[in-house]
Amino acid sequence: MKKKKTIYDVAKALNLAPSTISKALNNGAVSSKTKARVLDYVKKTGYVTATSARILKAKYSWTIGVVFSEELNIGLEHPFFSSVLQNFKTYVEKWGYELSFIVQQLGQNKLSYLDWCRNKKIDGVIIVVGDANDRGIIELIESEIKCVSTDIVNDNIHSVRSDNRQGIELSVEYLLETGHGRLGMVAGPQTSSAFTERLIAFREIMKEKNLPLPEEYLIVSEGFGYTSGFNAARKLLGSLTVKPDALLVGSDDISFGVIRGIESLGFRVPEDISVIGFDDISTSRLFTPALTTIRQNKKAIGETAGKILIDLIREKGHKHPRETKIPVNLIVRDSVKMRKN
Repeated sequence: MKKKKTIYDVAKALNLAPSTISKALNNGAVSSKTKARVLDYVKKTGYVTATSARILKAKYSWTIGVVFSEELNIGLEHPFFSSVLQNFKTYVEKWGYELSFIVQQLGQNKLSYLDWCRNKKIDGVIIVVGDANDRGIIELIESEIKCVSTDIVNDNIHSVRSDNRQGIELSVEYLLETGHGRLGMVAGPQTSSAFTERLIAFREIMKEKNLPLPEEYLIVSEGFGYTSGFNAARKLLGSLTVKPDALLVGSDDISFGVIRGIESLGFRVPEDISVIGFDDISTSRLFTPALTTIRQNKKAIGETAGKILIDLIREKGHKHPRETKIPVNLIVRDSVKMRKN
């Protein structure tokens, strides 16, 4: 007896995602050309029974929701988070999943993240970036929905992030090796777990190395971008009699503003004050001076998050730790000056 084909067989034969096959067979949103192609193929070759198809459809929607918090005013064009999301997308699409952005307004109805996911029968969610104290996010990660995050750390969610402490330690050690003694930091907004972790790591490492760290050498920027960095640098340096000779900065985007803020006060980078960023976004090597920074492995973060979430959806998530840290690297460029003779 000829064995009928499954949704996976059809998807493989037609080089389409299983979710596309499901939609074509269940009057979902696919083009008429694709639908005709799928229906023609299954008619000729055989397919699972209608009952089995409904079971498959009920079990998985083949859709992954994306939370990219609008409240933080980061925007989808953010060079780090958008790259992480792109790598995540590329990975999960190979397994037949498609992405759908979770919004809190659906037509005239305002929904929570959780209600939206249940309404759309989402298989799982990636929280790319969000406020760890957001009630909607907390409700989502405490629900039955499988979640992974590349930003938030919580006992109820699997997180995949860079090893932030390693990055800060590499930065501090390099500055000490190059003769810098007075180190300060422009940290990113503390609504972000990564920025919080980097600031904590800086305090701890400075203490472990018995290095002085006056509180006036620390400042938290109000936002995630250039303008916030510019304002933070002016505020920090404008009130100091003795300036730090190097600043660690929470991100590359903020670093660009910090450098221009330093220059607006009549100082030079790196001749007077060295700067190290964190991210290694594409424009860091093109900036003047080219930015010395910590390179995050955006591809590894996105792909690892994708693998973990798919395993969670398929009830195999027990083999993964709650927190996965991806190693980082120091990229040496022109924004740090060698101060040793």
